[in-house]
Amino acid sequence: MIEQHFIVATAGHVDHGKSALVKALTGIDPDRLPEEKARGITIDLGFAHLELPAPPRADSSDTVFRLGIVDVPGHEDFVKNMVAGVGSIDLALFVVAADDGWMPQTEEHLQILTCLGVTRAVIALTKIDLASDEEATVANLRSHVRDSLLANAPVIRTSVVNDRGIEELKSALAGILAKTPPPRDIGKPRLPVDRVFTLHGIGTVITGTLSGGSFRRGQSAVIQPSGSRTRIRSLQSHNRDVESVGPGTRTALNLPDVDNASRAQQTGSMGGIQRGDVITLAELGAASETIDVLLEKSSRLINSPDRAGRPLKDNTLACIHHGSANYPARILFFDSSALLPGQRALAQARLASPIFAFAGDHFIVRDWSGQSTLGGGIVLDPDSNRKNFRSQTHQQFLQQRAASPEDVCVLAASQLRRDCVARRAALLVKSRFGSEEISAAITQLISAGQVIEMEGWIADSEWWKALCKKSAEAIHAGHRAHPERAGLPVNELRKTIESDLPNAEVFEAVLAELCRMGFVQAGVAIRHQAHRPALPPQLQAAGSKVRTALSAKPWEPPSRKELAQDNATQQALRFLLETGEAVELSPEVVLLGEQFNKASETIKRFLRERGSGTVSDLRQALGTSRRIMVPLLERLDRDGVTLRQGDTRILRKQA
Repeated sequence: MIEQHFIVATAGHVDHGKSALVKALTGIDPDRLPEEKARGITIDLGFAHLELPAPPRADSSDTVFRLGIVDVPGHEDFVKNMVAGVGSIDLALFVVAADDGWMPQTEEHLQILTCLGVTRAVIALTKIDLASDEEATVANLRSHVRDSLLANAPVIRTSVVNDRGIEELKSALAGILAKTPPPRDIGKPRLPVDRVFTLHGIGTVITGTLSGGSFRRGQSAVIQPSGSRTRIRSLQSHNRDVESVGPGTRTALNLPDVDNASRAQQTGSMGGIQRGDVITLAELGAASETIDVLLEKSSRLINSPDRAGRPLKDNTLACIHHGSANYPARILFFDSSALLPGQRALAQARLASPIFAFAGDHFIVRDWSGQSTLGGGIVLDPDSNRKNFRSQTHQQFLQQRAASPEDVCVLAASQLRRDCVARRAALLVKSRFGSEEISAAITQLISAGQVIEMEGWIADSEWWKALCKKSAEAIHAGHRAHPERAGLPVNELRKTIESDLPNAEVFEAVLAELCRMGFVQAGVAIRHQAHRPALPPQLQAAGSKVRTALSAKPWEPPSRKELAQDNATQQALRFLLETGEAVELSPEVVLLGEQFNKASETIKRFLRERGSGTVSDLRQALGTSRRIMVPLLERLDRDGVTLRQGDTRILRKQA
């Protein structure tokens, strides 16, 4: 038996029989609140579940559809509750009553479904027993859905009074779902919370519609937007305890270490969980108070023209509905123009509280008073910046994404073009694409020469090549300015290019790339492999003077103070020390590098033959004074060649 999970949500005007139809389909009354039963209307979201066999197929495989059904309120006062229930659905059960026909919330619900990108629906024409002319009623309905997502949806005539059309409706649902790809598991679970309650002896329980990934019992999770950590003690789906749940399921999670928000307020504790929060994974990033979007003002005008039909102006205060939450937001357009019905525009939404959204998510925009739906849109950048949102670079980034918001290659390339570089593991984490899709996109972009991968980073090719060229030129310039140096100090190179680095950690990748380009890093300096340090002309005489003084009595050289009595000889001596032509034994004693190497070999040979030796023994073997011998042995001790044991020296094992 193959199980496939889907989410179906009702939609339609108040008192058109949505809840009664759900009860007829499932045997479950979705109205759970006492005030709903008293008033006879749905106020909040209701839930039911239904199991349908898939239509027979040629391969005769046994497939069953397990449907989570969300019943939404149809009254105009509860549209925000309706939006909270349809954010992650696979199919809409659109309900129109035969006696009332097309009504204001019928139109608004269609508008909302359209803005959310819903593409699959079945129309249930309810109360057909009250229709005086069925064919005329159906024709009128068809005229309203022309050129909409419902244009080709099947119309099923139903009546809960005599059960007419109920089985036909089930068949229609199964027929469409048979052609619907199962919800995708991209390894990024998100569960927008739509109910929170507390059970005695169990603790806090939340419910929601899971999308994007799976949860399992005992798993750690986070609550966004607060970022609070939690643990999933147990899970249920369709009233059954389960070990794990996947996308496309109505899910209940027991979070024993979290209070619901109302209880938290009563007890005076911090935090708490409430409708609109999202259960997800810590590695999927944090919430943001600013998102960049492609906004569309609906062309399906409702209510009076002076409300929904008037232009949506720049800097308008509105309400963003996303997932199961709604957020006060100020809408700013990039070109400061007004948006007319049917038009699209790039915009930035600055929210009063953080939102946990992904690139590619759909959302709804309603007016501040909550009286009408203005339109909707798609998130282009879930972590935007308010400072540079009208910059040319950022607008180009958004225009590129807006042209192909469902193309993972476009999303990856646009981010790298704007940000220059990103950690491979972090690229497009907050997007509706899985790691395999993102990896394939990166491979494609690398093959096309658009991006480069190095040291765990992915970078825009043009930017990376320019950065490496600038770094190489800085090193060559250092060689020309200071030929006496072993190379350009790494810290100087860092300062030269730091304004070009969007992330300081990228510098290590730059050094690694330079080493592949023919440069060599030696200690705190980096040089081209062909560079050989040489004294500049003005110091060559001073260098010869220092060399002559050190060579005259190689085992009894003059003190450092005597060697370098002026600025020129000090610079020359520094050069000899940096290049290894001379070796510093102590602040006062310097040997030629050649003499130091001979002394080291002589001492090692003596200690191999004798096992140990005193300062006096080694001084005599070398033919030098105690003034030279003591700092020489101390230098060999520091270098790990010899080891002092009381008054004697022995060889270290590795020597």
